[in-house]
Amino acid sequence: MANTATAELEEQRFVLTSLPPSRAQKRLALAVVLALLVIFFIAAGPLSRLQPGRVVAFLPIYTTAIVLSETITAILLFTQFYILRTRALLIISSGYLFAALMPIPWILMFPGVFVTDELIGGIQSRAYIYFLWHAGFSVFVLLYALLKDADPSKRYWHGTVSTAIALSVALTVAVVSALAFFFAAGHSLLPRVELDALRFSSLWLYLAVPMSALIFLALLVLWIRRRSVLDLWLMVVMCAYQIEICLSYYPLAIVYGFGWYASRIFGLFSSTLVLLVLLHEITTLHVRLLRAVRAQRGEREARLATGGVVAATIAHEVRQPLSGMITNADAALNWLNRPVPDLGRARTTLEHLIADGRRAGAVIESVQAIFKRDAQNRAFLDVNGLIGEALAAASENLERHRISVQSASVGSLRPIYGDRIQLQQVLANLIANAIDAMASKDGRRVLRVQAEGDDAGGVLVSVADTGTGIVLSDIERIFDPLFTTKPDGMGMGLAICRSIIGTHGGRLTVRSSGPEGTVFQFVLHSDVATIERANSKSAKETTSSTPAESTP
Repeated sequence: MANTATAELEEQRFVLTSLPPSRAQKRLALAVVLALLVIFFIAAGPLSRLQPGRVVAFLPIYTTAIVLSETITAILLFTQFYILRTRALLIISSGYLFAALMPIPWILMFPGVFVTDELIGGIQSRAYIYFLWHAGFSVFVLLYALLKDADPSKRYWHGTVSTAIALSVALTVAVVSALAFFFAAGHSLLPRVELDALRFSSLWLYLAVPMSALIFLALLVLWIRRRSVLDLWLMVVMCAYQIEICLSYYPLAIVYGFGWYASRIFGLFSSTLVLLVLLHEITTLHVRLLRAVRAQRGEREARLATGGVVAATIAHEVRQPLSGMITNADAALNWLNRPVPDLGRARTTLEHLIADGRRAGAVIESVQAIFKRDAQNRAFLDVNGLIGEALAAASENLERHRISVQSASVGSLRPIYGDRIQLQQVLANLIANAIDAMASKDGRRVLRVQAEGDDAGGVLVSVADTGTGIVLSDIERIFDPLFTTKPDGMGMGLAICRSIIGTHGGRLTVRSSGPEGTVFQFVLHSDVATIERANSKSAKETTSSTPAESTP
């Protein structure tokens, strides 16, 4: 139950009527209210004496705009109720539907809009419909403010949502129809709020003052119970309603005066305000949702890519010792299956098999260390010893392809600090690539592995071959993960090599060697601090890049 409640609260954070307003939204709402007050003082002051006269098209356009905007707002709020199932949302949705329907009988009772005389009712009917329109919506807002923070047992609608919406719509339509019929049929019995088609009587104030008090009460309760974006902008709507009522009578109590037109503009603004806010917030949330979905998809693809790279790395590195194990196992069987088994050679081959198995285990641990950037297995090593071990492991393959080896050391070399297994992997990969490059080539086949001191106190190691070389366009991509020029390659060997050398404080590079052949070079260091600084820099680059780019 606790998890369900938490999930519901988390979902409500993405529903517009439950989102708390930001500081920018509060400032914008305050600016809108101040602008409305400025316009009110201008309309009630210097421009109050203007008499624009009757504009025939104004009322139909004004009424149509209000009906459409209030209806769309009601639909959006009913949608919010469908999600949250709160009674308060059902009330405010019905309120906007009420505000969308009431202008219809109001415009039909307006003289001279559709026919020369009133279509239904009379002048007094029009005034009372206008009062009930605004007072009724204020009551809906007040009920919404009172119910939205009610006890959870009373806050939510427990029945069928579609039934609640249908019932609400039916009741609202019925109430509006009943009010329109009552005031149209009994217009002659109503107190005279309007003297004629253009002038209001002083009795107008007896309806306007209670209605203004009701609007203020709704605004006050909203202020006390304000929580969401909807609460904030409903308060702005109530402010616009208050100004609209004032301008309808003050300073001139006449129809078609400047104040009267200004009050209608305020009414149109208040009817569209929540709609504009809802549409803006919906668009904003959709954009955030789209970005979140894209980010989640990218993260998922990155994880899959990283998993693929790790799997390819392990497969690539383990394949060589496994191939050696299979070869040694076959050789051991051959020695044992002879008419006179050669136990000595079989024993030697099985020892090689065990060594390959241990090497495979060491390689797996080494790959794990690559991704963890673990330095606990590092020690000071002799570069010439590493090169000799790597060439010895590849000797059979070199002999099979009739490749001559030139290994040399230039000058006195310092011991380097590194992981023996990882650096053997680098040399083994580079030598294996060199063998593959020369295996299908006729002519001279020479592998040259050289180590020499560099100016910074490190050791520069070069692995050169006389193979087919690398196409210039591929040199820039040769170290990219999963990029390969071999039909059966996995595209991980050089990426792994560069990563290992990077964690040892160096950088693996490649260049063409004359008209044919390739030279790979990297620097190894004896200064532990240099290596640690390189590791720290590499870790920061990994954090700021995508997993597919940073993982070897």
